[in-house]
Amino acid sequence: MTKGCPAHTNIFRLPKRVVWMVFLRMLQFVKYYQLLLRKFNDDHVKSIRKLYDWVLGWAESPNSRWALFLLAFAESVFFPVPPDVLLIAMVLGMTQKAFMFATITTLGSVSGAVVGYFIGRFAWETPSGEFTAFAMLFFNYIPGFTVELFNEIKQMFIEWDFWVIFTAGFTPIPYKVFTISGGVFQINFAMFMIASIVSRSARFFLVAWLIWKFGPGIKSFIDKYFNLLALAFTVLLIGGFVVIKYLI
Repeated sequence: MTKGCPAHTNIFRLPKRVVWMVFLRMLQFVKYYQLLLRKFNDDHVKSIRKLYDWVLGWAESPNSRWALFLLAFAESVFFPVPPDVLLIAMVLGMTQKAFMFATITTLGSVSGAVVGYFIGRFAWETPSGEFTAFAMLFFNYIPGFTVELFNEIKQMFIEWDFWVIFTAGFTPIPYKVFTISGGVFQINFAMFMIASIVSRSARFFLVAWLIWKFGPGIKSFIDKYFNLLALAFTVLLIGGFVVIKYLI
C-alpha cells in the first residue's frame, strides 16, 4: 500500500459528525432557496407574461444577437425575464450556432453583473445604512425585487460569502438580486467576477448543449426540469464545499 492511500480513505470515510454537518448545511441551503423561490414566484410570474412574449419576438429579428446580449445584460441589473427564454428560441432556430449564442449570453450577463455590483457598492445605501431613493425604485417597480427578498439574500451572504454568487448564477433565482447584493456587502470583486463567469457560462452553455445535442424535443424537458436540476446541482455543490472545508 502506498503512502497516499490513507488520505483517500479519509476522504471517503468521513466521520459521522461531518456527514451530519454536510446534511444539515445542505438542508439549510435548500430551505433558503425554497423560501426565495416561493417569494419570487408569488410576486413575479404573473406579472411578466407580456414581457416574456415580447422577448420571444426578438428571436426572428435581424438584430436578435444584439437583443440577446442586451437582454442578458439587463437581466443582471433590473430586467425580470431571464435570457434563457431568448437563448432557447434562437438555438432552436439555428442549432449550429448554439455555442456562439451561449457565449453572447454569458458576455452580456457578466457585463451586467459588473454594473449591478457597482450599483450595490456605491448607489444602494446611504452612509447611515438606509436604502437610497435609487434602491427604492428597484423595490417599488421591478417585479420580484423586494426588501424581504433582499434581506433573505443578506442572510445567505453572511453564511456563505462569495459562494452565493457562484451558486446563484446557476439557479432560477433572479441574478440581479445577487449582483447588487454582492456590491452592497462588498464581496471581493475578483472572486465575484470568477464566480459570475463560471456560473453563468455553465448555465447558458448547458442549455445550448442540451438543445444542440438532443434537438427541439428537449425544450419541454428544459422548461419543466432544468431549474430543479440546477437547484439539485447547487445543493450537491454546497455539500462538496463543506467537505472540502473540513478536510482542509
